[in-house]
Amino acid sequence: MEFGDSFLSNENQELARSASESAEPLSVSPLQISVNTKSPKWPKSPRPPNSPRSPKAHGKLGTSKGSPSKGSLLKYDRDGCSKIDGEGTWGGLLDAEYNYSVDPSDPKYDCNEECDHRTGRKFTVDFEEYKKKTTIIVEEYFATDDIVSTADELSELGMPGYNYYFVKKLISMAMDRHDKEKEMAAVLLSALYADIIDPSQVHKGFSKLVESSDDLIVDIPDTVDILALFIARAVVDDILPPAFLKKQMASLPAESKGVDVLKRAEKGYLAAPLHAEIIERRWGGSKNKTVEDVNANINNLLVEYLVSDDKKEAFRCIKDLNVPFFHHEIIKRAIIMAMERQQAEGQLLDLLKDAAQEGLINTSQITKGFNRIIDAVDDLSLDIPDARGILQSLISKAASEGWLSASSLKSLSLAPVKQPLEDNATKIFKTKAQFIIQEYFLSGDISEVSSCLESENGNGVAELNAVFVKRLITLAMDRKNREKEMASVLLSSLCFPADDVLNGFVMLIESADDTALDNPVVVEDLAMFLARAVVDEVLAPQHLEEIESQFLGLESIGSKVLRMANSLLKARLSGERILRCWGGAGSSRPGWAVEDVKDKIGKLLEEYDSGGDIREASRCIKELNMPFFHHEIVKKALVTIIEKKNERLWRLLNESFCSGLITSYQMMKGFGRVAETLDDLALDVPDAKKQFVHYVEKAKVAGWLDSSFCFDKSGHDIENGTCP
Repeated sequence: MEFGDSFLSNENQELARSASESAEPLSVSPLQISVNTKSPKWPKSPRPPNSPRSPKAHGKLGTSKGSPSKGSLLKYDRDGCSKIDGEGTWGGLLDAEYNYSVDPSDPKYDCNEECDHRTGRKFTVDFEEYKKKTTIIVEEYFATDDIVSTADELSELGMPGYNYYFVKKLISMAMDRHDKEKEMAAVLLSALYADIIDPSQVHKGFSKLVESSDDLIVDIPDTVDILALFIARAVVDDILPPAFLKKQMASLPAESKGVDVLKRAEKGYLAAPLHAEIIERRWGGSKNKTVEDVNANINNLLVEYLVSDDKKEAFRCIKDLNVPFFHHEIIKRAIIMAMERQQAEGQLLDLLKDAAQEGLINTSQITKGFNRIIDAVDDLSLDIPDARGILQSLISKAASEGWLSASSLKSLSLAPVKQPLEDNATKIFKTKAQFIIQEYFLSGDISEVSSCLESENGNGVAELNAVFVKRLITLAMDRKNREKEMASVLLSSLCFPADDVLNGFVMLIESADDTALDNPVVVEDLAMFLARAVVDEVLAPQHLEEIESQFLGLESIGSKVLRMANSLLKARLSGERILRCWGGAGSSRPGWAVEDVKDKIGKLLEEYDSGGDIREASRCIKELNMPFFHHEIVKKALVTIIEKKNERLWRLLNESFCSGLITSYQMMKGFGRVAETLDDLALDVPDAKKQFVHYVEKAKVAGWLDSSFCFDKSGHDIENGTCP
């Protein structure tokens, strides 16, 4: 539909176009104009008897056929233009409000302009009503903080084509209020996005805000900074695409304040390190439960269950807590309560048994809960006589009922055993570990570190591995990016068990308060090391949940580190960004994404296999400068050898090992990864397992693999080296 410029302002034309584009063809608004069914351009719109435009509702207006009077019905001819017809009336609503009448005999009468003017007037009435209701909805939301009610009220307006104005109004009102309202506005937009407010309306609302920056700054002096932060927050919350900034900037005059807003959002917020965490916490962040609240709720639900014996209600309360990673606290408190109130023992064990059988509490949380009690049994003995004996009895009952694996628990001796705070062996190892790490930062020789650790901790004691991880990262945090990158590379190359690395990080977080005295950015550093460990596959994502369960408090260092690490990992292109966080590969050159490295490895192996030079292939491996990722070369080469039954690549592996380019650790890791994929490989190569066994033995003879390396019949490598 086109609008006559002589009757409609630019704003009304824009409103009309917006409503036309978003209106549903079959929807009927209270202000929709009834038209002649002869018109081919307009469907007939039903009109109820109580309509404001119905003659029954406004019978006082004339309906004489003699001459057109005020209130005469305008009908549409075949061209869709308005004409006077005495068979009906518009009713009093439009005419009384605008006092508008038309004389078709007037020489200046233009049917096109008349049609367009009335259509635009209808949109203006709708939009003015929408604006009033929107203001009320926003005010009520700031007063109640009720997202559900706000969403319902906005949906009931039934004008989705005007929702861009809601976005603009919500943010402009929040900009002139406290941080609480700003955070509420950001949370509401994220909640309504796509479900209630179409993405195009969000985009348009922010566009209108940027365009009106020059007007907003008159009343809000900090408009540039506040609006820039709203835009950055929208990008972080994924309700605005990053491309919005460049596209919008191209459409604005150079001297516009909107340009300053977009530049501030891009360079001041989105380009900053760890920007997502900073932006999300700028106005106080989201509301989270504290560990005290959760503990209190757990205690209350257990007490209520003992009184009512209502399992369904207890299960509902557990679900409502919405903290599955903290269910070990339920186990711990329920068992302690059973130890204190032995008459309630059967009732509490029955609750835990059913919760485990229904999958409400998983086995790892059950084990962790019992282990926490075992760790605290000496303290419990002060208040509960024979606490050890009672706990042992409860463990036996739970194991006999099948919901607890006693073999996965820590040992529980009948007599308390006091462990020294730190034995001499650990002290000596700490001192030597510091020398090893300092030497590594100077030489960059990973194989030397491996040899030293093997001589100092040949048995692979888990506690000493965790101590080394803690010492390595502590020393790296106090140095430059080069050493931080080297520490991450070393951690990936050492092939420590994931639990040992996890314990090292837990120890780091526990001592973070002391570290913060010398390193104010300890939270950011630890979060980056933790995220890097996940990207390098040293830790699995679920390990973060285990750490989080031990540091649930909102203001605790551990909670802050975990939130920031999760934010880094969820960001767009997180793997590439995290790999490059310290320059990549221990040098000033930016690192590559994992996908790029895999692609380069595949190409260099393919080139060598097709007749390439072994020296050229070795040079390409060196240029990758990612020794911690050489297990990928071993894996790809071995898979190709098995598939093609061509041992040309075996010569490359042998040359790389003999020259020290690929270490035995990387060889072991590569062979182990192939062992894990043998079942899939056997689908294409039936004798894959047989070939793999042959090459394992051949690698042992060549000294690539330790003689203890073995794998089970299903193809999985066995870490302790015990062959079946």
